[in-house]
Amino acid sequence: MQAMEKALAVPGLPPHDPGTPALSVVDMHTGGEPLRIVLAGCPEVVGPTLLAKRRYMRQHLDHLRRRLIFEPRGHRDMYGAVLVPSELPDAHLGVLFLHNEGYSSMCGHAVLALGRFALDFGLVPAPPAGAREVRVNIHCPCGLVAAFVECEGGRSRGPVRFHSVPAFALATDLLVDVPDRGKMLVDIAYGGAFYAFVSAEKLGLDICSAKTRDLVDAASAVTEAVKAQFKINHPESEDLSFLYGTILTDGKDPYSEEPTTNICVFADEQVDRSPTGSGVTARIALQYHKGLLELNQTRAFKSSATGSVFTGKAVREAKCGDFKAVIVEVSGQAHYTGTAIFTVEDDDPLKDGFLLK
Repeated sequence: MQAMEKALAVPGLPPHDPGTPALSVVDMHTGGEPLRIVLAGCPEVVGPTLLAKRRYMRQHLDHLRRRLIFEPRGHRDMYGAVLVPSELPDAHLGVLFLHNEGYSSMCGHAVLALGRFALDFGLVPAPPAGAREVRVNIHCPCGLVAAFVECEGGRSRGPVRFHSVPAFALATDLLVDVPDRGKMLVDIAYGGAFYAFVSAEKLGLDICSAKTRDLVDAASAVTEAVKAQFKINHPESEDLSFLYGTILTDGKDPYSEEPTTNICVFADEQVDRSPTGSGVTARIALQYHKGLLELNQTRAFKSSATGSVFTGKAVREAKCGDFKAVIVEVSGQAHYTGTAIFTVEDDDPLKDGFLLK
């Protein structure tokens, strides 16, 4: 016992391949949705722009995504962030988002966490004495997003809010034939990523009481049907022209002071534990487009998975190509959960991870 305690007290790494850098990470969560932020160990991600870096990582460094996200170091619903330099002069940092299928264009829960992380780990200038809030400009693949971090004594505290890229409704009341579930009207909106929106009731489900597996199956069926029957086009970038997932709602779109509940299923049937920051952004844009919400009218959005709540509001009108858009403010609380160092042994046949389905 004493020998074990002595060994544990000595800093160092377990046996590992010396030619493979250890990956050092900080883990956080926002409303229950995890975020694994890479501190060190990632090779240089090459590219003149953030979208080029995203393509480079997909083509040349995807094994690192699998090591970070997949079992045995992660799980099929893990989420990650690799910090990279940005070509934008106003950005404090650039970020690539990692999930079980690949690389997202936007992640609101991650932005809320990264706002805290950037302040606490010195990625932005130290705030002046007495400052109560710090702005952190985060370059996401969809564009520049401003996070506003509450602080005290130069450290983060309390909720974070962010202002989105221009968000807009792409299609409303789109008739989609979902195999084995029938034809239904679906909305598609953009909040840094494109989502399909449909009331769970149309699929015969109660968003608050249905089994998660049933919600996942239904949302995935909608996603596949929309992909097969409707072409997603972003007016400014082909890199952003894809459907990220489907958000099932309680159908309570008209304004109310009571929270409206939803669940987001994205990537390869990955379930967001939070209300989904970019999904809230898109849903606010959709409600504003339909005349159900006014500027600066705050709504609360509740996750059916964990009960966690984000708030959102449209703060001003904007344009994205020919689309009328809005800038949306989303607010939520992120927390730190720990740190880790991940290593690889070169004879490990599962070193790059695996997923069970």
